[in-house]
Amino acid sequence: MPSAGFTTRPVSMPRMSTDDTKVHVEAVIPPEKPALPELEPFTPPTKERLLWRIRNAIREPMAEFLGVAVFVIFGAGADAQVTLSTNPSVASVHKGEYISTNFGWGIGLAMAVWISGGISGGHVNPAITLALATWRGFPWRKVPVYIFAQVMGGVVGAGLVYSQYIHAIDIFEGGRGVRTLATAGFFSSFALDYLTAVSCFFSEFLGTAVLAFIIMAATDKNNAAPPSGLLPVVLFLTLLGLGAALGMQTGTSLAFSFNPARDFGPRLFLSMAGYGREVYTYRNQYWLWCPILAAILGAQAAVGVYDIFLYNPNEKESVSASSHPDIIKGRQSQTLTETASATKHDFADEDPHYFYASFTTYDIDYWHPDIPL
Repeated sequence: MPSAGFTTRPVSMPRMSTDDTKVHVEAVIPPEKPALPELEPFTPPTKERLLWRIRNAIREPMAEFLGVAVFVIFGAGADAQVTLSTNPSVASVHKGEYISTNFGWGIGLAMAVWISGGISGGHVNPAITLALATWRGFPWRKVPVYIFAQVMGGVVGAGLVYSQYIHAIDIFEGGRGVRTLATAGFFSSFALDYLTAVSCFFSEFLGTAVLAFIIMAATDKNNAAPPSGLLPVVLFLTLLGLGAALGMQTGTSLAFSFNPARDFGPRLFLSMAGYGREVYTYRNQYWLWCPILAAILGAQAAVGVYDIFLYNPNEKESVSASSHPDIIKGRQSQTLTETASATKHDFADEDPHYFYASFTTYDIDYWHPDIPL
């Protein structure tokens, strides 16, 4: 019997032999759905409207700020622990290897996107923000605010890690107030001495390009995008792999970049924490043309290539009753027989609002007009 609330009428069926499975077919007419009452928009109390507006205005930048701060805490913290623990006066046992640093940055990126993804989009990278504004229509008016929040997140994240390890840094450097690039590399990238300027630029360009390209693929709903909520896992694996494959050369300690905010924000903090002008003058303003300019151009190139050759925003996902959970929600009371098949009756053309199925017994709870007859 059909579910309560439906009207039915029998459909004539061709004569079947006694050996065939008996199939009961009914045309189901969905009931009319009652109109939902209109809801008035929420209006906060008068005294709280100003605070409410301020909160809404800073919500997205704050998500970017906190995301980058957490990103740097995990990554720079892993860098510091692995390197500082090589000094026996700091730790009796070495705490980690190069892969530990890659895990730190990868987990930090995943946590950052989980924190900010549903609020601001989870850019946590000025190169990604600029690429989305150039190629995907992200509002340019938001770009300066996003980048400022991202850089400040890097400053705060580096400050928290520095506060955590300040005494170990003193021991490692040989005294309070002694600060060199040996520990500055925990927070920002400084290329290895044997690299040429072109090689430094290419290393950051390539790493950021690969990262941006995978982000575009993983967020493309018309491609093999991961299920909702699993994008941070994809980014964790991506950055873990990039660190293992391409991260060695642009870190005198262990810190690769591929993100201008994660490099420049901590560099700002270092200049205020006693490391001096060397963090800027290193290799003729390396900080500007390598971790910032190379990363921005790498992201632009990657998103451009993806959008020109692969991205199709006008393509629509195919919808079928068997794959889309919002189309049919039914209760199958008996196993479908192998001989059951869809049947289309003659009056289907007269009334398209019927759904036909030759299930043995199937109670239809919901009907969707997009199901092809």
